[in-house]
Amino acid sequence: MKKKRIAITGLGIFCGAGKNIASFTESLLSGKSAIGPLDLLDVSDFQGKLGAQVRGYDPLDYFGRKHAATLSRADQFGVIAAGEALAESKAGGYYSPYDIGVCLGAGAAGMFQGEIWLKEIISGGRMHPSLLRGVLPDRTATAIADIYTLGGYQGTITTACSSSATAIGWGADLVATGRLKAVVCGGTDALSLLTFAGFNSLRVVDTEPCAPFSLDRRGISLGEGAAFFVLEDEDEAKVRGARIYGFILGYAAAGEAHHMTAPEPSGVDAANLMRSAMRYAGVSPSGIGWVNAHGTGTPLNDLLETRALKLVFGERARKVPLISTKALTGHCLGAAGAIEALATVIALNAGIIPQTLNFRGYDPECDLEYCHGGKVTSSAHLALSNSFAFGGNITSLVLGI
Repeated sequence: MKKKRIAITGLGIFCGAGKNIASFTESLLSGKSAIGPLDLLDVSDFQGKLGAQVRGYDPLDYFGRKHAATLSRADQFGVIAAGEALAESKAGGYYSPYDIGVCLGAGAAGMFQGEIWLKEIISGGRMHPSLLRGVLPDRTATAIADIYTLGGYQGTITTACSSSATAIGWGADLVATGRLKAVVCGGTDALSLLTFAGFNSLRVVDTEPCAPFSLDRRGISLGEGAAFFVLEDEDEAKVRGARIYGFILGYAAAGEAHHMTAPEPSGVDAANLMRSAMRYAGVSPSGIGWVNAHGTGTPLNDLLETRALKLVFGERARKVPLISTKALTGHCLGAAGAIEALATVIALNAGIIPQTLNFRGYDPECDLEYCHGGKVTSSAHLALSNSFAFGGNITSLVLGI
């Protein structure tokens, strides 16, 4: 069977660094970080107090009162981003609704609304139980399908911070095997006290904006948002005259199962994952121009990714930039993989490799090229986007233009 090329015909994003593709692109190209003080949550009791919050957001600017009241913050972000991708793609006006599906990667889902509900109940107030529906991570996929009248297969993946990267690969598989004509795939997540307290308790939240691959890095900066792609067969997309932003050429997902929270330190499993993704894509390491790392800014993660890149690229490793966009967007957990894959596609189209922000000093163990000095021009047509999650859930996407 001839292997199909899976085209990206729609892009949508809603996060702290941009509430649509145009504003996010401007932030990405200019290196404008969204990390700063939070007012969504009371974080006064935590050591790390910064995050990449979606600011100036009023649900009524995007939804009627009914949807605003029944959709969680994460649901709303997902519906907005998926709507932008669908509008750009115009796939909904070409294919039957039953041939378009939804693949979602989720994290804490509607926990923010669940915390509001619990606080009001404890204080003696009355809250409608519909607020709790969003706590289930599948809710966003259902909302997207309902609001945009999509009748194809829908499903949700929850593998922590690799969720939405895996959902993109899964969506590409559904198109490649002919089960769907098009798929809306990506992820969404929102800040909540649960996640903020959890990561602070692990002592992996930096007190300053995160500094991936820097000597004085001390952890992550949390973020929130959503990003979605519309995927379809390249030949079908060309027949209907769709704009093609790039391709999902391949992916690999694995469970290295080293530790519940710590990554496998040698980089062997991460390197094997990247090799598997490239084999599936039919490309060689020599064709990869750069890598958008998981790049959390924790001492362990950045070191393992550096080691893994050396194992994959050997003597060429120092010529393959390993960058992180988390210093721009924050770590958006369930949505991180999709947001970073989307940033990679935008950068490939723009002919640049984004800057890794917040350089604090050279780490002799992180001795590759991380673009700390600023964005650089690039003629690369291929890049990897990695998502390495808790529990050893790791995913690598091969993206091309």
